[in-house]
Amino acid sequence: MKKIIVSIVVMLMATAAVNAQSKSLFNGKNLDGWTNYGTEKWYVEDGLLVCESGPDKKYGYLGTVDHYKNFILTLKFKQEANGNSGVFIRSTIDGTKVAGWQVEVAPKGNHTGGVYESYGRGWLIKPEPEKEKVLKTGAWNTLKIKVDGDALTSWLNGTEMVHIVDEKIGKGVGSVALQIHDGGGIKVKWKNIKIKVLK
Repeated sequence: MKKIIVSIVVMLMATAAVNAQSKSLFNGKNLDGWTNYGTEKWYVEDGLLVCESGPDKKYGYLGTVDHYKNFILTLKFKQEANGNSGVFIRSTIDGTKVAGWQVEVAPKGNHTGGVYESYGRGWLIKPEPEKEKVLKTGAWNTLKIKVDGDALTSWLNGTEMVHIVDEKIGKGVGSVALQIHDGGGIKVKWKNIKIKVLK
C-alpha cells in the first residue's frame, strides 16, 4: 500500500512539473506580453485574438516580448477572408522586416505547416501534396509546433505536416510571432495559444 501511495505521489509531482512549464501566451483580454510591429490591426474580440489588414496593406507582426528557444507551441486559428498568415519561431523583427522561420498558415493548397525562411533561403520544406487537404477552410484548425535544437516539426489537426533538421534554425534566437501577409483583405482569428518550454 505504501509503495502505491509513493508511486502516486511521484506521478503527481511529475505531472505538476510538466504543467508548470506550460503557459498561455494570450490572456483573452488584451495584448499584454506582445509587441505590435507595423500598421496592420491586432485586437481582441469576444476573447479571441484577431489580425486584420489595415489601410496600408503591408506586412504586420505580433511578437512575444519574451524569447523562446526550445518549446512546444499549440494554438487554434480560423481563417476568414484571405487567411494568409503564419507563425514565426526564434525570430527578431525590425520595423516590419523579420529574421527567422515561419510555419506557414495560408489558404488551402498554399503549404500550411511548411517552413519558410524570410529574407533568406525561402521555402525550406513544404508538406507533401496529399496533406494540403488537412486544412479546414472557414473552421477552427489546431496547429502544433515543436522546436528542439536543430529540429522543427509541425502538426495540423493531428497530422504531422513537416519535420526538418537544420543547423541554422538551431542557432536561431528570438520571439514567437504571428504574421499578417501583405496585400490586404486578410483576417485570421486565434485562440488557445499555449507554450511548453523544453529544457
